[in-house]
Amino acid sequence: MIEIGRICIKTAGRDSNHKCVVVDIVDNNFVMIDGDVRRKKCNIRHLEPLGEVIKIKKGAAHAAVVSEFKKLGIELKEKKSKPKTEKPKKVRKKKEKVSEEEKKTTKKKAVKKETKAKKGEKLADKLEKK
Repeated sequence: MIEIGRICIKTAGRDSNHKCVVVDIVDNNFVMIDGDVRRKKCNIRHLEPLGEVIKIKKGAAHAAVVSEFKKLGIELKEKKSKPKTEKPKKVRKKKEKVSEEEKKTTKKKAVKKETKAKKGEKLADKLEKK
């Protein structure tokens, strides 16, 4: 009953109620389908075979399947492919180059703050002792 070129209606899945044709027989339970559905492997139980058979080769290309469907007068929906876009490139943040003079001045400021803090602690200790 299921043979290469047999026109079927898909009964399950997202492509249900769409016409397809058997392009290849994988094993006892699975066939490769194409047509108004995505070209993929499909379980035989998810297909309802119709009486029509078209002449195509085993593993026929999508273009051959479309031309055979047009000969029978069956219209297929045009599938639009997404345009290819470039992936965004990761840009590393560049560290700002700090000059030697700036490093020295920042170190001096840090040292001054530490010494002020130490002086403040010493003053606090002296006040506590009095």
